[in-house]
Amino acid sequence: MSLFEPFHSKHLTLKNKVVMAPMTRARNPNGIPNEMNALYYQQRTNAGLIITEGTSISATAAGVLHIPGLFTQEQVEGWKLVTQAVHEAGTKIFTQLWHVGRVSHTSNQPGGIAPVSASNIAAAHSFAWGYDENGKESFVPCSTPRALTTAEVKTVVQDFANAATNAIFAGFDGVELHGANGYLIEQFLHPQINNRTDEYGGSIANRSRFLLEAIDASIANIGADKVAIRLTPYGGLHEMPHYEELEATYSYLAKELSKRNIAYLHIMDQKSRGSYALPDGYLARFRKQYNGALILTGGMDKEKSNQFIADGLIDLAGFGEAFIANPDLTARLKNNWPLNEPDRNLHYGGAAHGYTDYPVYETTAKA
Repeated sequence: MSLFEPFHSKHLTLKNKVVMAPMTRARNPNGIPNEMNALYYQQRTNAGLIITEGTSISATAAGVLHIPGLFTQEQVEGWKLVTQAVHEAGTKIFTQLWHVGRVSHTSNQPGGIAPVSASNIAAAHSFAWGYDENGKESFVPCSTPRALTTAEVKTVVQDFANAATNAIFAGFDGVELHGANGYLIEQFLHPQINNRTDEYGGSIANRSRFLLEAIDASIANIGADKVAIRLTPYGGLHEMPHYEELEATYSYLAKELSKRNIAYLHIMDQKSRGSYALPDGYLARFRKQYNGALILTGGMDKEKSNQFIADGLIDLAGFGEAFIANPDLTARLKNNWPLNEPDRNLHYGGAAHGYTDYPVYETTAKA
């Protein structure tokens, strides 16, 4: 089973097993996708599946300036440019639905209100991309959040479901809920962040309730075959320390998500982001508990991907930063062509430079 062979599951048929992982690029000053965004994604349709950058589900969901959303009709219309361009190349595209929770700043919020989270515990040593005290765009310390009321949690659940509906109207093949990297869904999962005493706090089942309700509401709107989720067991980004019930929490989720027969489950190994690596043997343990299609992203290369696929540990391999500088990444991997190095100064914000102007290999070879 090769990375470059087609993939078939009950829910997905892909031209290869290469996945372009979600990456924030912050090139939507008004939150509405445009023709430049469509070109960026179209250039990378050598992947079998593209997962878009994190996309806000509401006006209060963002922690980064200039990211796209899926909660207005104008945003839906903008995304149609992207999905049409991708589908014309025979690639499937899911959008990642994002609520950052406490990993935000008052300047990211309408009217300068406090961000929301499972609790009022701040991510005191983490940063959002917002406006500093001088009104300049910058990394700014995350603001202290306000705990969502029980009723408000249910409203956010519906925000996920509404964004899922909008995604289908926009032409997406499905949605991936962002349950990873220390954002809102993981803030509910984590017992040291979630100190709630209502139905969303305490036991593993209660702390998992928000995630599963968001999944269920999205399924109710668009169908299980179009719903997926990203998780980071053993991750640590944005102040998510390890805890005693960690494996038990994700075992519970694996079993519950298996029952729901979703499109796929996407695990990220955060070692490539300077955080914790997945422990040896964990992926094999998780694979026994989750019966659906599995993507792994983080530190993947051709050899590792092929080996993990051959061993039955994963079905699909996700590639992140390599896709930024190599729009033709799949061909480069297949042919063992050298990779362009990305300029990290151009990852976030700006326009076409560092976004749509990285060369494909043939162009480089002729220069």
